Amino acid sequence: MPTRILPAVGDADAVRSITTLLSQLPDAEPVAPVVDSTQLIDTLARLAAESVDELPEVVVVHERIGPVPALELIREVALRFPAVGVILVTSDAGPGLFQAAMDSGARGLVALPLSYEELANRVQAVAQWSVGVRRHLGHTGDVFTGVGGTVVTVSGAKGGVGATVTAVQLALASQASGRSTALVDMDLQTGDVASYLDVQFRRSVVDLAAITDISPRVLADAVFRHDTGVALLLAPGEGERGEEVTDRATRQIVSALRSRYETVVIDCGAQMSGAGAAAVEMADRALLVTTPDVIAVRGAKRTVRMWDRLQIRKAEETTVVVNRQSRATEIQPPLIQKITGTPVAATAVPANFKELQGAVDAGRLHELDSKSAVKQALWGLAGELGLVKVPEADRKGSRLRGDRGAVSFRRRKDGGG
Repeated sequence: MPTRILPAVGDADAVRSITTLLSQLPDAEPVAPVVDSTQLIDTLARLAAESVDELPEVVVVHERIGPVPALELIREVALRFPAVGVILVTSDAGPGLFQAAMDSGARGLVALPLSYEELANRVQAVAQWSVGVRRHLGHTGDVFTGVGGTVVTVSGAKGGVGATVTAVQLALASQASGRSTALVDMDLQTGDVASYLDVQFRRSVVDLAAITDISPRVLADAVFRHDTGVALLLAPGEGERGEEVTDRATRQIVSALRSRYETVVIDCGAQMSGAGAAAVEMADRALLVTTPDVIAVRGAKRTVRMWDRLQIRKAEETTVVVNRQSRATEIQPPLIQKITGTPVAATAVPANFKELQGAVDAGRLHELDSKSAVKQALWGLAGELGLVKVPEADRKGSRLRGDRGAVSFRRRKDGGG
């Protein structure tokens, strides 16, 4: 049986060198190389969605792959696609990097310049390991496809535009529809998720920042299970401790959450930190919340351009959500789309703070009346984003009542809507 090998190499010269050598290996079947970390994860997720047997046995990661650093990328691949063996190709083959690569989940390391014999031996050993893992998974029936949960980040164009309310309601909608959901407060200095949901919990995202191997038990100890069923990973009570959550720690935390929950909603706030940038970069959907006023829309435009300059997120991959929308406002969603250069969500959230005020002041946003137009819009947005499970009857063609993007949910006795 041929060994499928997927090279992940960003440098054009290195691509030619590695693919040429791989094609000479016995029983090797190199596939088209991917040029960055995002393309690698997307390719593996697409193949895994079909079947674990569609995944390549071996992935060869070049040390200069980007934008995610090689070791962090290897860790994510090992976590999400455990039946895939990863080989790191590097110019530094010292014991320090070797140990770091093994700790990240690599199955082997090959030094540059490449040696045919060394590469052949390593590929053969890793391929045998991969086949053995798949055989074991097949016998146990516990095949992990590696697709993982859907990660959605919610950022604000500026403070006070409603990013946290949006994030909370998206998470509640997802959980109420039957999807296991985590809500993360990555607004590390000024996060208010705990206040909105009347939660007092001493653990926070900081407790995971220094842990290199986040096991399910460690993750469970750090999250708070809310009455609605949503798992909360909160911001630290001492804002200055937010600096402990680096972009590398964020990638590990998000990867761990993605592997355990069907939906992960991350409130990134309005201030872009390294942690928030890493979350936005990893997200399947990145939302940017704005209100229909000049100052907020300008802020949204600045944010979109900054993300593009820093190669965090392209404008066309960002979705703007218009909050506090009314027909009386001069700035309408089509104009916002033109100004920001991004898609705008079809579901706009109406301006009706009176509906929210009581629940917000009481810290009981999860008990917001289901008849609230704001709640209906935000839960409709969850449906538009694909964050909810639609009942079988609705999938077969029965139309739901309400505006565009409306969705239906199983009623909960705990007030989750």
